[in-house]
Amino acid sequence: MNEKFLKLRNTYKTFIYHDYHIEDSEDNIKITYDFEIVGLCEFHPTIEIKKKKIPFKSVENDFVKNLVFNIGMVELVSYWKCACPENVIVKCGYLNEEQINWFKKLYYNGQGEYRYINQIDISQEEMMNITVEAPYCKIEDISQEEKKGTLIPIGGGKDSTVTLELLKKDKANNYCLMIGGKEPSMKCAKVAGYEDNQIIEVTRTIDSELLRLNKEGFLNGHTPFSSMLAFLSYFIAFLTDKKYIALSNESSANESNVEGEKINHQYSKSYEFEQDFEYYSNKYLKAGVHYFSMLRPLNELQIAKLFSRNKQYHQIFRSCNVGSKIVPWEWCGECPKCLFVFIILSPFLYKDELVAIFGKDLYQKENLLETFKELCGYGKTKPFECVGTYEEVNYAITVTIKELEKEKTKLPYLLQFYKDNYELADTTKDITKRYNEINSVPEEFDAILKENILNVN
Repeated sequence: MNEKFLKLRNTYKTFIYHDYHIEDSEDNIKITYDFEIVGLCEFHPTIEIKKKKIPFKSVENDFVKNLVFNIGMVELVSYWKCACPENVIVKCGYLNEEQINWFKKLYYNGQGEYRYINQIDISQEEMMNITVEAPYCKIEDISQEEKKGTLIPIGGGKDSTVTLELLKKDKANNYCLMIGGKEPSMKCAKVAGYEDNQIIEVTRTIDSELLRLNKEGFLNGHTPFSSMLAFLSYFIAFLTDKKYIALSNESSANESNVEGEKINHQYSKSYEFEQDFEYYSNKYLKAGVHYFSMLRPLNELQIAKLFSRNKQYHQIFRSCNVGSKIVPWEWCGECPKCLFVFIILSPFLYKDELVAIFGKDLYQKENLLETFKELCGYGKTKPFECVGTYEEVNYAITVTIKELEKEKTKLPYLLQFYKDNYELADTTKDITKRYNEINSVPEEFDAILKENILNVN
């Protein structure tokens, strides 16, 4: 067990979710949360939603307060994790025992990577005690109110651009949602044909006290951001009368990063979380908004195949988390995410088009060998990034090798290493023709997907 974890937990025993505040102006909706680790410091993170002449419902009612309170239940874990207090006291909203257990499961599984990296060996039940001090408040069920259109969260990567293209026929009824306001996200929305009054921008500000504690050596690590996106997008869909939230999470997000253990960097992108959130929102949020992933029936290779045809996005999309920390957002060409995206697109775009996207041939980079092995399944763990399954990676590599050999082209360094050391994957069955029926895609969206992936060569 991590000694720092034990020491911090013993020193700082209580985390309090004090309150939340909603400010509604002509231009913005601003939410501020009041958290405290007793004996350490207070935190006041904010979320700001730009209205941009988009019609929003009133936020002055108990229904909205319940939605905002629940967003805070996800937000708090980013602050709790720096010292992991055993006791969490909730003062500003009601949760019953089932809801408490629901959040405990999210915190535990959503921080699987955090626990693994920090060597915290603790059970879900031991992780925290949650005590609710607020009285019960009945929430009106408005799920039958009329709604139309889809809210599409976009992050600037290939997956959300595929969703934008698949749903473009109903574009007039849809909104895009961007958190963080990165330029590639805006460019992708514009290329897809969305106007300013169809693009909702959200700024989520981390409290500077947390950044200070991180620098001083308090515990840090991955938290389930996509669960925050779930609650926040649900809130915005309600305020703008959208019927659906269409995520872009694929079937590959279900795979664990550590063999034999349930430690998944992408847990809050998994189908398990998607189902859990749909259950929770139907029972406790009651706005009648359907949250699902448009790409859940597909694997990463199928998404790459669809994306490879959408050449209008090739020079503007970005997925590199390292490069996102600088301006302009560029591909670093050194991280697992860059190499994975390069690999998964290589059966369709290698070589000239891929080199034009990344600025270099990543298959030639000898310093990426260990990352390459991990992505293929020959390392200790799969990289803690949003990357595809071992099967998809090995299939993509094998297809690329066979195509180059057919053209009698010399193999680049990483592909030659693969051929010399590993068995080529079985490509007799085309995995780009698969369709995972375990999904929550509504019937009308399901038809769009099948038309695009099953009936096209």
